[in-house]
Amino acid sequence: MMKRVLIANRGEIALRIQRACRYLGLETVQIFSEADRAAGYVASADQSLCIGLAAPSESYLNIPRLIAAARLTGADAIHPGYGFLSENAAFSRAVTEAGLIFVGPTPEAIEAMGDKISAKRLMRQSDVPCVPGVDGALPDDLEKCRSIAEQIGYPVIIKAAGGGGGRGMRILHDTSELAEGVAMTRDEARRAFANPDVYMEKFLPAPRHVEIQVLADKHGHAVWLGERDCSMQRRHQKVVEEAPAPGIPRDLVASVGERCAAACRAIGYQGAGTFEFLYENDAFYFIEMNTRVQVEHPVTEMVSGIDIVAWQLRIAAGEPLTLTQDGIATRGHAMECRINAEDPHTFRPSPGRITRWQPPGGPDVRVETHIESGYVVPPNYDSMIAKIIVRGADRADAIRRMRAALRETVSEGIATNIPLHLEILDDPAFVAGGAGIHHLETLLSDRADG
Repeated sequence: MMKRVLIANRGEIALRIQRACRYLGLETVQIFSEADRAAGYVASADQSLCIGLAAPSESYLNIPRLIAAARLTGADAIHPGYGFLSENAAFSRAVTEAGLIFVGPTPEAIEAMGDKISAKRLMRQSDVPCVPGVDGALPDDLEKCRSIAEQIGYPVIIKAAGGGGGRGMRILHDTSELAEGVAMTRDEARRAFANPDVYMEKFLPAPRHVEIQVLADKHGHAVWLGERDCSMQRRHQKVVEEAPAPGIPRDLVASVGERCAAACRAIGYQGAGTFEFLYENDAFYFIEMNTRVQVEHPVTEMVSGIDIVAWQLRIAAGEPLTLTQDGIATRGHAMECRINAEDPHTFRPSPGRITRWQPPGGPDVRVETHIESGYVVPPNYDSMIAKIIVRGADRADAIRRMRAALRETVSEGIATNIPLHLEILDDPAFVAGGAGIHHLETLLSDRADG
């Protein structure tokens, strides 16, 4: 059984996994690159091992080195965290073939859900609502593509089958844009994802981004843990997340949540996962499934009281879920702000030494971070350095608590996006609840014009 876990990631999620392992009595092995050698979380693990240079290809993305590190340190499991190789089917397969436990779904499940066309087809079979469109890749015949677009109705959006992170997408408003739009998206998909397949969906002009967290074990049991609203986005990257999603009827959420859990059972999914939806005009539309733990998982943990990362580890070890759907309830309202090392106006990264770091505290305030005073933010990786999470009695209380927590936070030596978060929290549309995925971009555009 699982005794020692190699953590194939860095930063705050690496420390978060360490804490879950300690809670379960598991030993930890922390791998690190040369850029992260001096990080405090490296020293806090039971063992640590440098696996390469700062470049991700030489360290965190190097599958042979990660497998070798697990063997060298006697680890019997690997937790991929999020990002890097967390949704890489080849990595999951390599871990399994090496006789190790991959803390996550099977490579077959990762492959099935990683291809957006395959994922939509599976979701339709499980009665999960999807965006109007076709299940297959677009044909090479341009006339057939025109016919599909007319059948769906303009505007439409062309998406890369293997896409993600906002790349490989193009909105078309009429038939005159079709030929160039399809060709350009195919080319971008080929270059970015080594997969030229693209598909077409109805473009929803003002949706919200709402996602449903699930857990599924190896014994056919699955539950959903509530929903999160992640609509505050810049360039398709989430900035603020909250749970529950404001203003959505609870019976509608429950209906979709049950279908997500049923889909997990139908496809034999195991581990933690997130079904992502667009929500518009009182309807949910599936867009993709993330087959890993999410950055924003703490907001669900705060309102449900369920340790998602610990359950990832327990499920990987073969334990059955002891959670029942009737026993899962939402208490209060939680909110998360991602703290990035970046200029809050230009959004340029701000690597360098943090001369002073003082996180907030108080009731129902949680900080997930790997940084401390004197920590040097490297320029090689994502700019997120912390997550501040709060829980309030209701949404208004959570907003007040988050404002206080952000104002209490001290970070000197580098720029952070804390001023942007305070601006969002004072925005009337955000305070009212229910703003769509384009709202933050509009807010920033208005700020620049003003």
